[in-house]
Amino acid sequence: MFTHKLGLEYALEQDESDELKSYRNQFHLPKDQHGNNLIYMTGNSLGLQPKQTNAYVNKELDDWAKLGVEGHTTGDTPWLPYHEFLTKNMADVVGAKPIEVIVMNTLTTNLHLMMVSFYKPTKSRYKILIESDAFPSDKFAVESQLRHHGFDDQEGVIQWKPKENESLLRYEDLESILQKEGDQIALILIGGINYYTGQYFDLKRITKLGHHYGCKVGFDCAHAAGNVVLNLHDSGADFAVWCTYKYLNSGPGSLAGCFIHERHAHNKNLNRFTGWWSHNKATRFNMRDDFDQLPGAEGWQLSNPPILSMAAIKASLDLFEEVGIEKLVKKSQKITSYFEFLLKQLGEDTIRIITPSNPNSRGAQLSIQVKNANKTLHDQLTQAGIISDWREPDVIRCAPTPFYNSFEDVYFLVEQLKTILSMP
Repeated sequence: MFTHKLGLEYALEQDESDELKSYRNQFHLPKDQHGNNLIYMTGNSLGLQPKQTNAYVNKELDDWAKLGVEGHTTGDTPWLPYHEFLTKNMADVVGAKPIEVIVMNTLTTNLHLMMVSFYKPTKSRYKILIESDAFPSDKFAVESQLRHHGFDDQEGVIQWKPKENESLLRYEDLESILQKEGDQIALILIGGINYYTGQYFDLKRITKLGHHYGCKVGFDCAHAAGNVVLNLHDSGADFAVWCTYKYLNSGPGSLAGCFIHERHAHNKNLNRFTGWWSHNKATRFNMRDDFDQLPGAEGWQLSNPPILSMAAIKASLDLFEEVGIEKLVKKSQKITSYFEFLLKQLGEDTIRIITPSNPNSRGAQLSIQVKNANKTLHDQLTQAGIISDWREPDVIRCAPTPFYNSFEDVYFLVEQLKTILSMP
């Protein structure tokens, strides 16, 4: 799909012709003690801060100072409907309709709220299917839901596992599981992109398969939102959840996103936890009216959100609106392919990339294993000014993020790796 060349000159040429090159200057890049930019490759863990975030947050601080409680209803960005200022841009990022998307709570909280509605176990159909190496938080949440409903938290979990001596999951193995145990599975919950391997799953294929066997299907898109073209609506998934502090650059611990498919938008019979923010906006402050559920994803809200966190999200989403997820993914695929090309020059006897080689089956992240290496290698990269990400037991994750990483970053990352490994 891409043809690359060796040498720094090629990397500089790619940066010069990059139509998104100006956006690097719109982010704060971490620096060393001498003021030199570090090479930051962990946007898959915590995205960098857009420079305009400060102004967005300070605007709300100023409104609070000047307006007090009146800030809820006055000013350019009144707080009562503030979440609505995020909806369209977030929906565009994840490939959904505005009625299907809400920014609220944190990821695992939203996952539990979704399981309240979409995990409806019976004595014969109660199991939950997950990846064998799902992100720990998802695994813990699933196990606690099983316990909550009175089931064994180990026996009730079915794991989709890779074949022996392989890292990636195969769809035929998922099909085999469902053929054998599909009538016992109430919910399929898969990470849109696996945090460890970087494998991007075919959400539509998984959803169609799960629905064929009568299962509800949801995805944790923490490592996928803002990273790949998700097309959540077209996937047909019942729900999805994601955080906003990785590729969506909204700050540590920021609010999360939630998708509920349009077909559930007006179903008031779905069980759910509710609060006054899921009540009809027009009568919300009448205070004594009976509950009147909002349609769509808004109907899963619980309470008024933290505006300062939403302001940081808005600062990032405005950049996504300006560029568009398609252009970001186009650059992402090219720069990640370049990263893969350089790593392969080191030889398969030295470096093993466990992330899929097909650009359509991964995002920006490459997960690498280095022969006979341990976390010391990661520490040496850090000391050399490369901020990467270590995951036990033996993987270094690097994500050349299209908003702010350059081809030159990738070139010097691999050069530092060669130096540490004492390679010519």
